[in-house]
Amino acid sequence: HSPMYFLLSQLSLMDLMLICTIVPKTAFNYLSGSKSISVASCGAQIFFYMSLLGAECFLLAVMAYDRYVAICHPLRYSVLMSQKICCLMAASSWILGSTDGIIDVAVLLSFSYCGAREVPNFFCDVSALLTLSCTRTLLFERIMFICCVIMLLLPVAVIIASYARVILAVIHMGSAEGRRKAFATCSSHLMVVGMYYGAGMFIYMRPISGHSSTQDKIVSAFYTILTPMLNPLIYTLR
Repeated sequence: HSPMYFLLSQLSLMDLMLICTIVPKTAFNYLSGSKSISVASCGAQIFFYMSLLGAECFLLAVMAYDRYVAICHPLRYSVLMSQKICCLMAASSWILGSTDGIIDVAVLLSFSYCGAREVPNFFCDVSALLTLSCTRTLLFERIMFICCVIMLLLPVAVIIASYARVILAVIHMGSAEGRRKAFATCSSHLMVVGMYYGAGMFIYMRPISGHSSTQDKIVSAFYTILTPMLNPLIYTLR
C-alpha cells in the first residue's frame, strides 16, 4: 500500500487497458483479413487510447515526484505523499487524460472524410485520420500541439527537475549502498520515460504534412504495444 506501488498499480492498469484497446482489434483484422472498423468503434478506440496515453503522461510525472520526495525528503515522505495526496494525483491523471480523449474524439468525428477512407495505420490514430479529412484541420492541429506541450513537455520538465535533484542528492550520499539503491529505484522509471515520451513527441509534435505512414506505424507500435509490454519487465528488474 505504499505510494510507489499504488502508482505502479495505476500504471499497470493503464498499460493493460491500452493493450486491450489496440491489440485485439488489430489481431482480429490481421487474422480474418477484413481490415475494417466502424465509425463508432474508431471513435471508441480514439477516446480510450488518447485518454490512456494522456493519463500515463501525467502519471509518469507523478511517479518521478514520488521518487524525488522519497530520496530527497525521506523524513517528510509520509506527509508529502500521504494516501489522500497520492489518490488525488492519480485521479487527476485519469481526469486530465479523459478530458483530452473527449476533446479529440468530438473534434475528429465532426470532420468530413473523403476518398478511399483507408486509414494509413493499424488502428484509428489521430494523425492518420487528419490526413484523410476534407475539412480544414489547421486550427485543430495547433490546438493539438498546445495539448502536446501540456501533456508531454510539462511532465518531462517535472521529471527532469525531479531527477536532477535526485542525482544531486545521490552524489552527496556517503554510503555506496545508498547510492546503489537510489539509482536502482530510479533507473527503471527513466527507461520507461525515455521510450514513452520520445515516441509520443515524434508522432504528435510534428506537422501532419511531415508524417510518413511507414514511420508512424513503427513508432505507434512502439508506444501502444512495445512500451506497455516492456513495463512489467522493466519494473520487475529490481
